[in-house]
Amino acid sequence: MHTPWGELALTRFPQDPRDRLRAWDASDEYLLRHLAQQEVPLSGTVVVVGDRWGALVTALAAHRPTQITDSYLTQEATRANLVRHGVEPGTVRLLTTRDEPPSRVDVLLVRVPKSLALLEDLLLRLAPAVHEGTVVVGTGMVKEIHTSTLRLFERIIGPTRTSLAEKKARLIFCTPEPSLDRPGNPWPYTYTLPDGIGAVSGRTVVNHAGVFCADRLDIGTRFFLSHLPDGKGGGRVVDLGCGNGVVGTAMALANPEAEVLFVDESFQAVASAEATYRANGLTGRAEFRVGDGLAGVPDGSADLVLNNPPFHSHQATTDATAWRMFTGARRALGPGGELWVIGNRHLGYHLKLRRLFGNSQLVASDPKFVVLRAVKR
Repeated sequence: MHTPWGELALTRFPQDPRDRLRAWDASDEYLLRHLAQQEVPLSGTVVVVGDRWGALVTALAAHRPTQITDSYLTQEATRANLVRHGVEPGTVRLLTTRDEPPSRVDVLLVRVPKSLALLEDLLLRLAPAVHEGTVVVGTGMVKEIHTSTLRLFERIIGPTRTSLAEKKARLIFCTPEPSLDRPGNPWPYTYTLPDGIGAVSGRTVVNHAGVFCADRLDIGTRFFLSHLPDGKGGGRVVDLGCGNGVVGTAMALANPEAEVLFVDESFQAVASAEATYRANGLTGRAEFRVGDGLAGVPDGSADLVLNNPPFHSHQATTDATAWRMFTGARRALGPGGELWVIGNRHLGYHLKLRRLFGNSQLVASDPKFVVLRAVKR
């Protein structure tokens, strides 16, 4: 990546030499050019929100910025990119969206996230730290910045305008107005599940901002909940890519003797999963882990893995995440262990499962989704 301070060699995490997706985009470059050309003072507390793979904080490392991210993969990519460029540990402060934000912010740089809800939550949490002299600049690709995005900045921080587009990227300029009458933070959001979906019918779901389908049950999960395995007698169950944890919670309710592991790369998701589990009065054996799929889970330690893999990485459509999840599941499952997957019909997951497991059984289908089962022999 070309920056006003030199070139950076950046990678995503986990690093894959076959991956042609870059660890930055034109919006990162546009923001950095603006900071240099306008000689924005970076001597105070610099906070970077939504940095995708650490490109912004790596470029600004000399100014000791604070990064706030919801993504474990982003945080690991950032660590690797900082080490690659000889940045001393501790130079950049790495925070998650679950951590307390800095009490004062002099420069706030926002890489606009895909989730409007997450942007709302972060701006509301950071607003008390912003003062009249704070420089607030957002950045994103044109297709990511909508009228609703600008309204959020205006409603929470102050008067907002945008730049001209360059290489399909745009900047957001916001003038802080500390006396603004801001709304209360509506997150986390709680709702009651509908009937007819098995063990979690009528139960409570808790969603922190940024979790997929935060205000309702998405149709894919609803279909999955209606076709979950009904095995009894304990065992170790993994809700892989758990989101708000409703699938793992359903298994725990149906099988109180089971030990359930909730895993997601989103800090917001894992916090939601634990809140959903607790809200339903469950006190059994459960573990809540933020991480890269099943990395770190012992080989052969799981009896059942339940998975609804994402097929997007930010704005890019890719099956790389699903493939890592499936290969991780095969490693983590013991002999006879099962991987149950739900996905859109057109994604062809049955082919991947046959390649990995040597088998794939169709459990259920409708015009949009399929539920597949693979057994480790």
